[in-house]
Amino acid sequence: MKKIILILWLFILYFQSFSNTDIWDLIRKSGDQKDHPGKSELIIFDSTRVDVQETGLSYVNMHKLIKILNERGAKENAIVKIGYDPLSAYVEIQSVKIYRNTGELVTLDMEKVQDYPAPARAIYWGASEKMIGVGHLEVGDVIEIEFFRKGFTYALLLDGIVDDEKYIPPMRGHFYDIVEFWSSQPVMEKVYQVKIPNDKLVQYKVYNGEVMVSAVPDGDDFIYTFTKSDFSEPKSEPSMVAKSDEFTKLLISTSPDWYAKSLWFYGVNEDFGSFESTPEIDRKVAEILQDATDEMDSVSLLTHWVADNIRYSGISMGEGEGYTLHKGEMTFSDRCGVCKDKAGMLITMLRAAGFESYAAMTMAGSRIDRIPADQFNHSVTILKLSDGKYHLLDPTWVPFVRELWSSLEQQQNYLMGVPEGADLMITPISPPENHYLKINGTSVLDETGALTGQFTLEAEGQSDAAIRRIFTGSYRTTWEQNLERELISVHPRAQIIHADYGDPMDYQNSNLKITVDYKIPDYAFVTDKEIIVTPVVVSNIFKRAMSHLYVNTDVKERKYQFRDRCSRSVQLSETVTLPFNVEIAYLPATELMSGSGASFKGAFYVEGNQLTVTENMKFKKRIYDPEDWGSFKSAVISQNKIAEEPVILKITDL
Repeated sequence: MKKIILILWLFILYFQSFSNTDIWDLIRKSGDQKDHPGKSELIIFDSTRVDVQETGLSYVNMHKLIKILNERGAKENAIVKIGYDPLSAYVEIQSVKIYRNTGELVTLDMEKVQDYPAPARAIYWGASEKMIGVGHLEVGDVIEIEFFRKGFTYALLLDGIVDDEKYIPPMRGHFYDIVEFWSSQPVMEKVYQVKIPNDKLVQYKVYNGEVMVSAVPDGDDFIYTFTKSDFSEPKSEPSMVAKSDEFTKLLISTSPDWYAKSLWFYGVNEDFGSFESTPEIDRKVAEILQDATDEMDSVSLLTHWVADNIRYSGISMGEGEGYTLHKGEMTFSDRCGVCKDKAGMLITMLRAAGFESYAAMTMAGSRIDRIPADQFNHSVTILKLSDGKYHLLDPTWVPFVRELWSSLEQQQNYLMGVPEGADLMITPISPPENHYLKINGTSVLDETGALTGQFTLEAEGQSDAAIRRIFTGSYRTTWEQNLERELISVHPRAQIIHADYGDPMDYQNSNLKITVDYKIPDYAFVTDKEIIVTPVVVSNIFKRAMSHLYVNTDVKERKYQFRDRCSRSVQLSETVTLPFNVEIAYLPATELMSGSGASFKGAFYVEGNQLTVTENMKFKKRIYDPEDWGSFKSAVISQNKIAEEPVILKITDL
């Protein structure tokens, strides 16, 4: 009976608006701070009605009722603000009312709605914000907002179009949406309703939870209604994957499958001529490849030229935004662009060099699901080599990185835009050995506790890139100072006597190798009975290349997937020559361990006046399942124990 009443209420909500009397009644029944401790606002209802046309154009009416629960909520709601892109969407704030806790009803003057350029960083594409000032709010006040939107998120080609034509989505005739049924603030009722012509194939799926669904015929259309009551955002976990991967959401689409999207993406860029070369580009390609030795050398030279010479900055405007890649001629002239421009520039140059290359779409930071709703935020390059297989290249993520495809993007979904069409794919796990960090050292401790020593660091892959940023991310005059900071993080009086790091800018020809001679006064505690010391190499120096050390290990169990920056292998060793012969009094506990997430092996050896410590670790993925947490956590704890708990040695030859 309760569900029947709810469906009836939704039907009424769709076809008529609330009266002010209804609103006051909802407000009285909604509760207050005591019912929602720690929350700044309560969303009494959040209603969205979508009317999809044959062209795929959608008219969207949104209606929200928000109750202020504390001063923070009053401050955050002092301005009603709605962002949009004028090239592809239209927004109108239709009504804003304030239901005061005193019983007064205030209706804002819509003539005061302003339209301002949206704040921007790195990408300057002309986004705007419609906004109106609400003014001072009191706890218990309620804001009612109604606004209308048409259009879509991305802009495409704009030649000769008028009226609503420019708001039709890029894949004409199709509609998709992604609707989150979770919120940082409590929600009493959320309704998402979409009316779609019944000759369109509709696919939808609710992920990670339950949502009430109904589908009702309405003449030549079908009305789909999705609703969820009394919910808020589930408790997050440190380092968890994107919330959209784990919390309740709806995906709905009229696109038949990912193959259709792949073919469409291929077609719009080929039709636009995104990858046509010019004489200037041809000359630059010939210059870059004049000393190339083989196929992969040519690919590497072109990829890294684009990565290093096309600055990431979306200042260019012109034909081709969103899914249509700007022409290589424009990007080559501007020497800047966003991910799709860098990808397109590389495709253009690869084709000019005789390779077969296309664009692909991916989602950096979260999963792409099987329902073909557009879940993309990044563009990359694909290349068919002589082995007949497609290979991924990413000039956006590999400036000063020895990889051609960044392993920060492993276990990431992507869709190729190729002439034969393609299904959704996922990048493989990159073996930890591809991203090794090795630090080997020797040192001498004197009777005063001063330590002098040398260590050699070698790194590859993403570990190489993390360490190399000490140099490539700063001025040459600060390189040695930056390097010394790594030692100062262990002891404030650490000094570098000599450092050899070659040419860090020449990253394509060899992996990074650094040799450092150092001294640290008063590093260890030495008495006539014992020595207390932590070898430098295992004290978590160069932590910048070991992001697993930043993962919170206080979490007992995990419900959700979690992530690190990259898979990696870490090998650490040091031999310390001591001023006296010693025997072990205390060692940090180490445990030989190997699991699905990580492995760890650590050992201490004492012979005469020498202490040797070794650690070998592997962190096996970028995205981990909850069952991987035990081994991952154990490896991190073991490494931190050795770094934080000193070795205590008993002097035996006095």
